[in-house]
Amino acid sequence: MIVLGIETSCDETAAAVVEMDQSGNGRILSNVIHSQIDEHAVFGGVVPEIAARSHIQILDSLVAQAMNEADVSWDQLSAIAATAGPGLIGGVIVGLMTAKSLAMAANKPLIAVNHLEGHALTARLTDDVPFPYLLLLVSGGHTQFLLVKGLGEYERLGTTIDDAVGEAFDKTAKLLHLGYPGGPAVEKAAKLGNPDRFPLPRPLLNREGLDMSFAGLKTAVRTTALKEEPVSEEVVNDLCAAFQVAVADVIGNRTARAFAMFKDRFPDAAPTMVIAGGVAANQTIRNRLNDVATEHGARLVAPPHKLCTDNAAMIAWAGLERLKLLAQQNPEIMSGNNIGDDMDMSPRPRWPLDQLSDSVLGSGKKGAKV
Repeated sequence: MIVLGIETSCDETAAAVVEMDQSGNGRILSNVIHSQIDEHAVFGGVVPEIAARSHIQILDSLVAQAMNEADVSWDQLSAIAATAGPGLIGGVIVGLMTAKSLAMAANKPLIAVNHLEGHALTARLTDDVPFPYLLLLVSGGHTQFLLVKGLGEYERLGTTIDDAVGEAFDKTAKLLHLGYPGGPAVEKAAKLGNPDRFPLPRPLLNREGLDMSFAGLKTAVRTTALKEEPVSEEVVNDLCAAFQVAVADVIGNRTARAFAMFKDRFPDAAPTMVIAGGVAANQTIRNRLNDVATEHGARLVAPPHKLCTDNAAMIAWAGLERLKLLAQQNPEIMSGNNIGDDMDMSPRPRWPLDQLSDSVLGSGKKGAKV
């Protein structure tokens, strides 16, 4: 089976073609990504309207490039998969509507993919990780611990109750005038700093469960910076180092609890944790997770950085996993006629991966916030 994937949930426009053989092994035939960082850098963050406009301008050419690089014809495609949420609604609309048009024109099934499921299943493409396993999703929009029990079976174990960790990195960088994107800027400054100079808090560290909070830590950085005015480069470096270690301490603490929770649920299975999202590239956080995994006899899986951040290969792969299950249930799925997800599927700005747990931050017309 071969699937074209489309991803437009934030500020990356992406298209990819991925193949699954009869044994269930995956192979990326193409994976094209256009980053909008330069377009948003002047604003210090992603501007949704600019992002959506950029998706409109470039998506068609990226799809054509992905198909050409894969050397695949439209007739060879088994389905078309696209992110249907969660994300910036303007961008999600562009990608999903484009996928619907292509599916109708090519007479192929449409597979609407939850962006978070793309992250959750990437390690099955890159490392053939079997169910069940733990997922730590750390990005600009999400910070969650999830138990991945099977395809479509996801249980949220813990989440941030305020800022996502990537958001906290970006806001800290903006506060200290380090530019955008904030994560790499903070990490670069932290390498030159002393993490012990400023005693920053570790929010919720002693609270039961796996929920996290980073808003207070970000505020503590601001308060400390105000006390140190005028802020020198040395102070900025030391604050970044202290902030980064505090984040690593919180995530490491919660990861240890997650491993213990997994062992209680599945005593006969060796725990595996998959990390995904842009923050997974932070070396200090990754080193802390490696240490915790070693202490608990667990396996830590981090897909290549290009597949940890937003990309279309993960969407295509999630589509393939979904298509394989649909084909087992209904062999006629492969005959076309736009069978698959309903063509009336609406773009969703909110779409929790765990559909059973109560919302942490409430909900509204658009659905659960977290």
